[in-house]
Amino acid sequence: MENNYLHINKKLWNARTAIHFKSEFYGVNEFRKGGTSLKRIELERLGDLSGKKVLHLQCHFGQDSISLARMGAKVTAVDLSDEAIRKANELAKDCGVDVEFICCDLYQLPDHLQDEFDLVFTSYGVIGWLPDLNRWAAVVARFLKQGGRFLLVEFHPLIWIFDSKFTHIQYNYFNTGPIVETEQGTYTDRGAPIELEYVGWNHPTSDVITSLLKNGLTITAFEEFDYSPYNCFDKTVACGESMFRIEHLGDKIPMTFALSALKS
Repeated sequence: MENNYLHINKKLWNARTAIHFKSEFYGVNEFRKGGTSLKRIELERLGDLSGKKVLHLQCHFGQDSISLARMGAKVTAVDLSDEAIRKANELAKDCGVDVEFICCDLYQLPDHLQDEFDLVFTSYGVIGWLPDLNRWAAVVARFLKQGGRFLLVEFHPLIWIFDSKFTHIQYNYFNTGPIVETEQGTYTDRGAPIELEYVGWNHPTSDVITSLLKNGLTITAFEEFDYSPYNCFDKTVACGESMFRIEHLGDKIPMTFALSALKS
């Protein structure tokens, strides 16, 4: 199964893309008019991107990539899904924004790209699709120039140990191998007419940090937050603008984190 995960997950994300692109969750029609899809957590940490070269990993259909370009960055973005990349190119053209999109497995990116970047960025629901964080961190390090920054903003691994209704602990916090399941619908529409298998992995924060350290990066900040900027889980309640918590858990658990690192 692990050897076939790319085929399985690419099929999943190709099917999800068409639904996501039309959803209110992503608000593509409004996004075309300008503005940003980036959330407060990452915006407060990205800094001035004018003239900076940015690599965006696991970009889906490119809203955040385009948002980074709107901040003045020269952006290259990559995703496994060819349908997502097709829609990303379409959206960038509609927005009049220049972004280079590459369709490939993240681990194979060095075969498709030879550049170095001021910033490597990735966010929200990304590392759980990758079996090996050491290989992931090696890719991050490969594409950072000396003195370059890495910014990861991600859902906290603690939330992935619960069942979908957050009533009990169902999964291991640690990476004990692939999690293979079938999901009906998608996080933008639970009733969407798709039912597809997926393969994922849980990664504790220690694995995230250790993999980056082993690949020569210096961790400069690690912060945890008691909310999600996306309303993409069951049993949620708003606790502020673009802030959502699991209603019966409140502020008792971390839901997202931000990690910054430098290549010295």
